[in-house]
Amino acid sequence: MSSTPSGNGSSRIDGAGILAAQLLPTADDYALTPSDKRFPDGGHYRLEISGVERVSTLEAMLDEATKHGVFINRVVAFGGGTTLLTKEELRDFATLADENGIEVIAVPGPRTGWDVGRQALSTEGQSGGRRVRGIDNIRYLLDDYLRIFSTGLRGALVWDEGVLQILHKARDAGHIPADTKFKVSVYAGHANPAAIKIMQDLGADSVNPVGDLSRPMLAAIRSKVDIPLDVWAETFDSFGGMNRLWEAGQIAAVTSPVYFKIEPGESEGVMYNGWIEPEFHEKLVRHKVRHAAILNELAAATTPGITVSPAPQRNALMH
Repeated sequence: MSSTPSGNGSSRIDGAGILAAQLLPTADDYALTPSDKRFPDGGHYRLEISGVERVSTLEAMLDEATKHGVFINRVVAFGGGTTLLTKEELRDFATLADENGIEVIAVPGPRTGWDVGRQALSTEGQSGGRRVRGIDNIRYLLDDYLRIFSTGLRGALVWDEGVLQILHKARDAGHIPADTKFKVSVYAGHANPAAIKIMQDLGADSVNPVGDLSRPMLAAIRSKVDIPLDVWAETFDSFGGMNRLWEAGQIAAVTSPVYFKIEPGESEGVMYNGWIEPEFHEKLVRHKVRHAAILNELAAATTPGITVSPAPQRNALMH
């Protein structure tokens, strides 16, 4: 611990000493220590595609994945909000995903933009994390989560720490299904080991850190966090447009287990717009699948031994 004597008989401690005393890293991991953690099937990484808005989008994704010999392990679905789909549509989506062994993270509403508040749309307000305003909106949101789970879907996006804690306690109490999984959104804005460990302790099953963290930063997070990290391999233009396909294998080496997010496109507003014709989403998801296949190719070439989780065996899906 870093400390020096002070005039009053106590020791003066510096920032590194405080971090060490709390069992946190005292620096980002520039040594890029390999992660010894894996998904249950032994894979270092899995592939995730967002903006799978309808059953027809999922069907197009499955068709394109077959053509390219790639398996998309997880989808973030209904970015426009599950509130805007019927329960029958949600059930059909859940059934098709389950038949193909695909994890689904559903995006509920209400959320930022559904409320009367305007701070989030102001110049300075845009720099703040997205949170749920007021208890009425939490109640509406909880009812939307319950609606999601009633259709057979078991994964959900969360962007508010208070709501995450409520959901985790509800899961422990048996008020929602025990096999429900919670993914913390990038819009929660977490970017360091201390913050992401709090998310893990509050019940998160995976966390999406901000999209522009370096490998040493990600490696430092992994040293103190066990749950999967969700890392952007490609980011839509309005969020920075980062492309880390060549680096993906090296990222997986230090952050395993990791979900790589494949999100090329113009903006969240365009990709998740439920009013856009279905054909737009189908075309875009095929583009994303192609890039996922390229990620696999590049990771295999640059980092032999780094493996992607395979598709579940058909007989396993039936039990």
